[in-house]
Amino acid sequence: MARLTTYFISHGGGPWPWMPEWAEMMHMLATSLASMPKEIGETPKAILMVSGHWEQADFAVMSSPAPGMVYDYNGFPPHTYQIKYAAPGAPEVARRVEQLLTAAGLPTHLDDQRGFDHGVFAPMQVMYPAADIPLLQVAILDNYDPAKHLALGRALAPLRDEGVLIVGSGLSYHNLRLFGPGARDPSAAFDAWLDGVLTSAPAARSAALIQWEKAPFARVCHPQEDHLIPLMAAVGAAENDRATRVYHEDNMFGGVTASSYRFG
Repeated sequence: MARLTTYFISHGGGPWPWMPEWAEMMHMLATSLASMPKEIGETPKAILMVSGHWEQADFAVMSSPAPGMVYDYNGFPPHTYQIKYAAPGAPEVARRVEQLLTAAGLPTHLDDQRGFDHGVFAPMQVMYPAADIPLLQVAILDNYDPAKHLALGRALAPLRDEGVLIVGSGLSYHNLRLFGPGARDPSAAFDAWLDGVLTSAPAARSAALIQWEKAPFARVCHPQEDHLIPLMAAVGAAENDRATRVYHEDNMFGGVTASSYRFG
């Protein structure tokens, strides 16, 4: 099995794949997510996702063989609280992840109670609707330290040669109080900065990401950086690889510029 790429994806809003009324608004994102299996070129042994919707004091690792569901959103139609994405867990991979993180000196523990949050099950429904690939999550740190999350990615990098697809799932813009036309200029400026950084020489990329708060409109676009931090894991796991933008639009939620990237 060849070395797998890594991804940072913008995962959209809430349980959107189960909401036909959102289909037009999300069609560009849906197209990009549905294209990923072909881009990857082979079926992963397992998929490891680092979601902006699971924060812990350490890098907790989902270890249940049959994870449940976490409906971590509010105000959506009743049927979206009955969604099931019944992918099997990956306890053996979880133990391998724990081993890698411990060897790297990173705090971790196995969590056999955690279920899939919508930062995982929403994009996975579009990427792999059959839900037949083992799936697990690693939590982000609740202090959002970008250097620590780059280190997380570096520790996880050997998994790429073991058939495990690593995906950081967040949003390149995440300010729930500023959507629509008011988001247009800030999100476009931040996105342009992000694209310049990610597509630059890998040697300079990580240093720039650690200083992401210096980007144009950084704190307007990410008042809390939970949805940006999964990017650091994807980059850290492919630190010497070039980036390719695989999704980009400038009118999500009525004015937001958003992007996703592949590394390797």
